[in-house]
Amino acid sequence: MNRLRDATSPYLLQHADNPVDWYPWGEAALARARDENKPIHLSIGYSACHWCHVMAHESFEDATIAALMNRLFVNIKVDREERPDLDKIYQAAHQLLTGSNGGWPLTMFLTPADQVPYFGGTYFPNVPRYGRPSFSQVLNRVAGIYAKNGAQMAAFKDDMRTALATHLGGTQDQAASFEPALMARAAQQLVQSFDDQYGGLGRAPKFPHPQALALLLVSDPERVEFTLRAMAAGGLFDHVGGGFFRYSTDDSWTIPHFEKMLYDNAALLSLYIEVGASRGRADLCVTASAIATWLQTEMQDAAGGFHASIDADAAGEEGSYYVWSQAQVASLLGDTYPEFAQCYGLTTPANFEGHWHLRRRAPAPDTVLPAVSAPQHEALQILYAARSQRSAPAHDDKILTAWNALTICALARSGRLLARPADIVSASRALDFLVAHHWRDGRLLVTSRGGTASLAAYLDDYAFLLSAVLELLACRWRRADLDFALALAEVLLAEFEDVQHGGFYFTAHSHEQLLVRVRSFSDDALPAGSVVAAQGLLELSHLVGEMRYRDAALRALSAATQAAQTASHSHASALLANYVVAADSPYVILRGDDEQQLSAWCQLIAAQLGPALRCQIIPSSAENLPGLLAARRPAPDAPVTAYVCRGQRCSAPATTPEALLLALRH
Repeated sequence: MNRLRDATSPYLLQHADNPVDWYPWGEAALARARDENKPIHLSIGYSACHWCHVMAHESFEDATIAALMNRLFVNIKVDREERPDLDKIYQAAHQLLTGSNGGWPLTMFLTPADQVPYFGGTYFPNVPRYGRPSFSQVLNRVAGIYAKNGAQMAAFKDDMRTALATHLGGTQDQAASFEPALMARAAQQLVQSFDDQYGGLGRAPKFPHPQALALLLVSDPERVEFTLRAMAAGGLFDHVGGGFFRYSTDDSWTIPHFEKMLYDNAALLSLYIEVGASRGRADLCVTASAIATWLQTEMQDAAGGFHASIDADAAGEEGSYYVWSQAQVASLLGDTYPEFAQCYGLTTPANFEGHWHLRRRAPAPDTVLPAVSAPQHEALQILYAARSQRSAPAHDDKILTAWNALTICALARSGRLLARPADIVSASRALDFLVAHHWRDGRLLVTSRGGTASLAAYLDDYAFLLSAVLELLACRWRRADLDFALALAEVLLAEFEDVQHGGFYFTAHSHEQLLVRVRSFSDDALPAGSVVAAQGLLELSHLVGEMRYRDAALRALSAATQAAQTASHSHASALLANYVVAADSPYVILRGDDEQQLSAWCQLIAAQLGPALRCQIIPSSAENLPGLLAARRPAPDAPVTAYVCRGQRCSAPATTPEALLLALRH
């Protein structure tokens, strides 16, 4: 009996017709494992994962292999995007058991009484190949290990729990002061792994690593700019339809793994904006605008939420939707083909299984990426229309709170810094969707699909959404959004804070008890939730003067500094957040109703302090503001009143541009 048919996850539904007796994670599966003393086979993946599809077709759809799975194990299928709590624990366990990084599909085998992992791997083929045993061989061997040694596993399980607790829930002391040397050490580690030929960090498979690049930007902006241009020119970017793919399978950013993830594009949009706007790099701003447009046209649904991902496969083949033959392109473009072919790599040998995946000529490290000409743009539109007639890859159309929050934040920045008001409208629609559908009885839910929301939210959901709300508030004032930010902050403190050691747990105090409770300050594919929570709380404390928010944020950042001592390059977000706090940069509150003058004052602030500095605009008519905002009133008869603040200290109100400049200099 397959129990996945009532799931809302597209990934679980992909397995609903398997002959495997799948359970979702829950008490029914865990109780059966305990009652029958049968080990658990835990399979974690996600909808857009190519190798998840391969293992499903080879093994989970095979009646003989499924019968073996059903006889030997209780089989649990998990969508890692809905249950990142489980994924974090068992990915770490895989690393401890095998000494190598995990990935998806993640294949873990757990003891039945307490879910301790005792064997693990990723993809296993249906017959021995790639130097791997067949999945059937693994099933028989792993079941035999438990049958022979289950009663003697107590010492091993204690050691595994201890190792996981240290790896994921460390309780290091919070008394650590940030030193610039930590930033320098992390930057040096990143430079040592930098690819001077093609840009980026490390070798294939090559990921964008936006958090690490943001840290490197402080000391080595030229390398970061080179990387962003190389990625935008290469095949990691979809030149026909827009958006970045997940990673490159080669060093030169030519052939991607063809899935597109919402969180990747949100993070890259923020980074392209930051570098493009702050350093005046128009070509990077163009790429940022292209990402923002793709997010709205391809990923945002009619209700306002953003879909999670687009599959790597179409019609059973990876990449088939995106690649071309020379004859296809030539027939579509006619006389403009030769110039287009020269610019997009069609004159070189085929680069993907006898076909061409388009890429532009990569720029040299110190040159800009040439603008797309009008004929090239027209040609790309023709190809897009033709490609749209193909069998398209599937969308995972569930709406994830954390990933939507990252996207809202990025689009708000795009709207503010690139003068794209439609991006602010799009971000506001997504926020309104989350408030309407994912905020229930004063708590967030993780995911929704088809109007049905479920699962109690994690740290990332609250932290990222708090950051997004504050970013949107800097674009347009809505008192309801400030109240929502305050509500999110209160839940963060009440349900997630580690008061003793500093920082925040990944799961709430009321969450189900798992093998270990994760508390981490390192980045993975997403920025560290504890750090983003601290940044949001600190910013909110500056606005309203709530010292509890400030104290919790500083405790978290202090603990993050301690964690970064031993692996600084993997704590990029933590180091950057501490760097910003140490700089004690001002922030500006503007009160007024004259939009033209407010805009002029914001431009003046940007000219003095850089475009990334946010100025919070609050209408003169806003009343009953909380905390310190109540004291930051508009001056009578002044079209604009400015307060330049550091921490909870603000200047006297400035009512002329000259007075504002004077306050900014002090």
